[in-house]
Formats: sequence, structure tokens, C-alpha cells
Amino acid sequence: MEAVAVIVLLVFAVLVALGVIATVRTARAVKRGVDRTVHQARRTVEDTRLKAMRFAQPGAAGEVAQLRLSLRTSMRATQDALQSAAPEDASLSEALALFQRLSAHGHELDDELKRLESEPDKTRIAACLPELRERTARVKDSADSLRFAAQDRARKFAEEDLEALSGQIRMEAGALRHWSDEPVGPAAQGPSAPSPGEPVAGAAGAARAAEPGAGPEEQPRPQAITGRDREAWRRPGYSWQKTGRPESTS
Repeated sequence: MEAVAVIVLLVFAVLVALGVIATVRTARAVKRGVDRTVHQARRTVEDTRLKAMRFAQPGAAGEVAQLRLSLRTSMRATQDALQSAAPEDASLSEALALFQRLSAHGHELDDELKRLESEPDKTRIAACLPELRERTARVKDSADSLRFAAQDRARKFAEEDLEALSGQIRMEAGALRHWSDEPVGPAAQGPSAPSPGEPVAGAAGAARAAEPGAGPEEQPRPQAITGRDREAWRRPGYSWQKTGRPESTS
């Protein structure tokens, strides 16, 4: 009796532990989803603010907003392109690692540009702009280079796969067009020469006709549907395919 109670307690403890683990995992997943939504919302608000500043504040302040906006747009597009293609192309893992290193420089540069937005000294902003403009161009060009290479690689693979598929379809279409209405089998080879001692077909037929009770000569039966035709009837097709028909044997 004590053993049964111990087993029940162990089962109950395992169930409780599994419930706690499931609850923790669910809470973490919900938290990640909320954090992702909040991050996307903040990013959208920041981009909208930069677009407004670009037109509302001409001069050095407007150029700072333009630099931040172009940097953020390029880095985000490259990140999305690499992360979406990396699971299907293992060769992009090195490019993704390089982009992570580039992202560190991008975040540092974005922080510097953001600090200049609150700088009251317009002269200092104008003095810092040439160096920040050059750094922004270098980071942006590097990110664009990675993105363009990944896109060209994916496009090349898609073209090669489509070309190979088109060739296979052309071969299959050509094979499907090689049909024939002539019967296939021993009947299409014509009568064979009788072997020695074998009665001639005509004589045998006359003998059978002379036998009492012999009926008229049997007519040839229609050719049966072959196994291939039966498979064509049974094979399920797509909605745009017509119902398969056996070839005419007449």
C-alpha cells in the first residue's frame, strides 16, 4: 500500500513539474512576442519621426535625420534578406556573421547621429557631419553589398532550378507524345512459320469445321485494357486535369 502511495506521489510530482515547465515556456514565448511587437512599434515611430525631421528641419539637423534614416533602412533590409535566406543556404552563415560585426558599427554610428540631434551648437554639428557622412556611406555600402550578393545568389539558384525543371518537363512531354495505335504484343508480329510436325493453321481450322457440332469461327476479342491503362484510370489527378481514357484499340 505504501508503494502505491509513493508511485501516486511521484506521478503527481512529475505532472506538476511538466505543468510548471509548460507555463514557463508559454510565458517566455508571450514575452518574446510582446517584446518583438514593442520593438517594431518603436522602430516605426522612430522612422516616422526621422522622415518628418528631414523635411521640417533643413540644414545640418535635417541631414543628420537623413543619414540616420538611410543607415537604418539599409541595415534593416540587409538583416531581413540574410536571415530569411540563411536557413535554406548554409553558405550565407559567414555573410550573416560578417553582418553581425557590421551591425555593431552601425549601432554605434546611429547612436552618435542621435546624440547630434539634441546638440544645440549648429557649428559643431556642421563640423562633425563630413566624418559621420563618410562613415555612414561606408557602413551602408557594406550592408548593401551583402544584401545584393545574397539576392543575386538566390536569383541564380532559382534560375538554374527552373532551367533544370523545364528540361525535365520537355523530355517528359516528348515521351508522352510517342503514342501508337498499333496493337502491341504477339498478335502484331504476324503468324510464325509452323515447326516440323505442327499442323497447318488452315488445315486445323478445316478439321475443326468438319467436326460435328462445331460452331462458326470465333471472332477476335477486343484488346483488354493493359495494366498501364488501369493505372491511368486509378491515378488521382489535379483539378485542372481531364479524366484519363484508355487508347482506342479499334
